[in-house]
Amino acid sequence: MIVVYCTLAALAAIGVVLLGHATTRLRRRRLFTATCSGACGGLCLALTALAGALLLNLHTYQRLSYEQPVAQLSFQALDDQRFQATLASDNGAPRLFELTGDEFQLDARVLKWRAWANLLGFDALFRLERLSGRYRDIADERTRPRSVVALDAEEPGVNAFALARRLPGWAKAVDARYGSATYVPMADNARYDITLTQSGLIARPANAAARAAIERW
Repeated sequence: MIVVYCTLAALAAIGVVLLGHATTRLRRRRLFTATCSGACGGLCLALTALAGALLLNLHTYQRLSYEQPVAQLSFQALDDQRFQATLASDNGAPRLFELTGDEFQLDARVLKWRAWANLLGFDALFRLERLSGRYRDIADERTRPRSVVALDAEEPGVNAFALARRLPGWAKAVDARYGSATYVPMADNARYDITLTQSGLIARPANAAARAAIERW
């Protein structure tokens, strides 16, 4: 990408030089050479502007499609519709939970920035809030034991979500504040990678057991 930027800078410089050359030729009443130099210089600058606009669009797409690692969830079967879940992330030691059901659901609160903030390198912020078990059958969901655990322990430092609520200037950079959730099947020895895009949470199978569970789902 650096090579592309250097090439565009060189092309723009050539365009400026040619336009300057055209101005000099025009003052000397050399209309033909002035016209040729001016046309070539204008073409170089136009190509630079077009390529720059395309690169800006591509850069926006790359920022908006960037996936931020959130956590990894793995499961061990304890009994029928009972699993031990291990939640591992960069924020601390792995945490163990017991979940009931056929699927797990991970909930997070997401703060999404506006496009211009994405261009400056601000990625969506998140805070994991809940991990719960789900039953595939609605009747089981209504009658069987439920399991849900809180994940949003108080965090140190300045709370970005609170700032977005209280400071109008800060809120101008915020596009949306919303809840996002992802749910997929639990299975013995299954492991999932959880990532966050600018649009929400995604759970992807990370081993054969998880892929098999998804295929049977």
